[in-house]
Amino acid sequence: MRIREIAPRLTFQDHVVATEVKLELVRRLVSAGVRSFELSSFVRPDLVPGLADAAEVFAAAREIPGLTLDCCVGNARGLSRAADAGADSAYFLLSADEEFARANIGRSTGESLAELGRMTSVPGITLGTYVIFAWGGPSGPARGAEEFEPLARRLLDLGVDRWILADSSGYAAPPQIRALVEAALEFVAGENLSVQIHDGRGMGLAALPALVELGVGTIDTSLAGSGGHPAMPGSQGGGLCTEDAVQLLELSGVRTGIDLGRLVDAANWLAEEAGAPAKGFVRHAGPVPGAGERARPVAFTW
Repeated sequence: MRIREIAPRLTFQDHVVATEVKLELVRRLVSAGVRSFELSSFVRPDLVPGLADAAEVFAAAREIPGLTLDCCVGNARGLSRAADAGADSAYFLLSADEEFARANIGRSTGESLAELGRMTSVPGITLGTYVIFAWGGPSGPARGAEEFEPLARRLLDLGVDRWILADSSGYAAPPQIRALVEAALEFVAGENLSVQIHDGRGMGLAALPALVELGVGTIDTSLAGSGGHPAMPGSQGGGLCTEDAVQLLELSGVRTGIDLGRLVDAANWLAEEAGAPAKGFVRHAGPVPGAGERARPVAFTW
């Protein structure tokens, strides 16, 4: 299973910082062992000014060997820009929620699928798609496998078989996560499937064991549980906390190749030095001590 770090996109689309701050975050994450990133988005800079420097960020990150650098795009122009910047993969933003689709990009879900179909011939880059609000929200109720299957068939008809299923509103407990992922795996291989949970309702970590068991290829996480949407101020838009997810996976016998201590240091830096809104448990409580290690000294008085 691969951990893909999405904070460089999810956090900084809503929290505007200098390009050098983004690159310092990437360097700190690489030092911790992270190798796969959703680095930015190629979208309209007037709407998402925090990601206006996407090409510059890609150019600098490309100098670090051994990284997989992805992005998200909203149309064919964004895909061409991503290919020119050297992105390995680009994921088209497709909303399963009609009202959000129209409000966010001015197109229905059906019109977005037509746009995606026009994008499949762009050379030099791997094209996949998000399915945001796959489990429901923000304007509608929870969704399940029955609602997803017609969309899955449409995507395969277009030749798009790399999917990120996003629980963008944090609606799903483990049974709902399992049911929809099992349905998706009827259509695509586990290595082509990613799951991204926005942990607004605190159920994200509970879904990890099921995702491991089902053979999902990639889990998207966000350092310090950070993130947000620039057009939805105050929403609980943070991703599943990377350091919390890594600790749970490692304690469950799943090797991530990521140094938890360095990851916690990077999360604290993001919260304190970069000033990004942050959550998470491990960076406050400390990692679970391993054999031969000591926990924090007890601060105890009556």
